[in-house]
Amino acid sequence: MKKLKPIPEFKNTQEWSDFWMTHDTTEYVDSSKAKRAVFPNLKPTCRSISLRLPVSMIDRLRVLANKRDVPYQSLLKTFLADRLKQEMMVH
Repeated sequence: MKKLKPIPEFKNTQEWSDFWMTHDTTEYVDSSKAKRAVFPNLKPTCRSISLRLPVSMIDRLRVLANKRDVPYQSLLKTFLADRLKQEMMVH
């Protein structure tokens, strides 16, 4: 079995990030001992964007969202997520 290098201590997350961007984890971690972790309370990082859409498209989105009793922005995120998933499967 290959001898693993010790993982250094880091002063902050930037130092941690810089290290792992330039080092191969297989030299430091035995992946055969990895265990699946679940983090149910994590929320994805979000970023606001400005998106120009035709008024008619927004109106139709609001109508659909109202029928489903959800905010129109949530419905739009769902539509985008579904399409991205679909596109990722194709390519």
